[in-house]
Amino acid sequence: MVRITINGESAPFSLKAEAKPEDWDTKAGRLRGRAKEAASLNSYIDEARAKIRKHFRDLCDRESVVTATMVKDAFLGFNTHKDTLLCKFDHFNEINKTLIGKEITRTTYLSYVNVRNRLYEFLRKKKNKEDISLKDISLQFITDFERFLLIDCGNCRNTVMIRMFKFKRIVAEAHNNGLLFSNPFAAYKFQYEDTDRGYLSENELKILMQHPIKNSRMEEVRDVFVFSCLTGLSYCDIKELREENIQRSFDGELWIITKRKKTGVPCNVRLLSIPQQILAKYSGKCSDGILLPVPDNVLGNKRLKKLGKQCGFSTKVTFHLARHTFATTVTLAKGVPIESVSKMLGHKNINTTQKYARIVDTKVSNDMELLSHKLGGLEDVYSQMKAS
Repeated sequence: MVRITINGESAPFSLKAEAKPEDWDTKAGRLRGRAKEAASLNSYIDEARAKIRKHFRDLCDRESVVTATMVKDAFLGFNTHKDTLLCKFDHFNEINKTLIGKEITRTTYLSYVNVRNRLYEFLRKKKNKEDISLKDISLQFITDFERFLLIDCGNCRNTVMIRMFKFKRIVAEAHNNGLLFSNPFAAYKFQYEDTDRGYLSENELKILMQHPIKNSRMEEVRDVFVFSCLTGLSYCDIKELREENIQRSFDGELWIITKRKKTGVPCNVRLLSIPQQILAKYSGKCSDGILLPVPDNVLGNKRLKKLGKQCGFSTKVTFHLARHTFATTVTLAKGVPIESVSKMLGHKNINTTQKYARIVDTKVSNDMELLSHKLGGLEDVYSQMKAS
């Protein structure tokens, strides 16, 4: 029998092993002698003691109060870890992993893994713990983690908010499942910074398209970027673009008919001349029915940044910049209504489109020029009034 005692509370249980009473050393808690049976049983007892001590230390790292029953349950394999933060996060990530390619992208899965790893790093460095009980998560713990991401990890404010939102989702799920009496994120305020979403001007887009390139890989990444600039499709949507997504629509023109991988929202865009030429250029050159040679996201962005420097751009060129360029330079600046732009970008809410797309000065100038012509009659009346 084993008896664990902590602060006067005992938790006895059987080790499921037997020995003859006359061979048992009660004081030492071991079997006498050097026979094979004695050595085997004593080794088993030593391992049990070591495991019990380890479970005790682990529980002390996670829990504010540790009882003998908790140590006993941990040793016997009862699921005492289900109420800890990292185990809850791991369980969430295990489920997400099975949904890759079905409901989420691999990038989304890895982003949650990244937050889990940052939490582990935070616990080790700042709290000197391996894990923490869900019930010990407080507003102070949350704000301490936010500060850790900002200062120790060097993340910008908006990146921190994105990671805090993922952390909040895990805590909210634990709360909804009854593992937490209250949600500690209820009093937490997300504070995003307004950012200047970059884009390429029409002239910069022309420079990029005309820039001489000898490297075939660089040429491919430029073509994919230009394709995105003129269709508004995101990196992951272009990467999955297949022949069945190109259809002739009601107007007799070719359209991209697809759904955004990120949100599942329909995203239908008419193919203009240049995107059609890019598709024709790579027709039959990619495998598995994929239409364009889209590189790895990290490698592709690295090549785009290099290309942007070669072109003399001050703006950092990335795949996501292409969507900004489509929203601003290619569509809104040319008078396309924001409602149409929002639909082509596959946004659920038009407010999202307003954050992407800004009305550039040239568009405002053109609109005021049109207004000036329309107000010409009033100007004539005013001139006559002054003369009289």
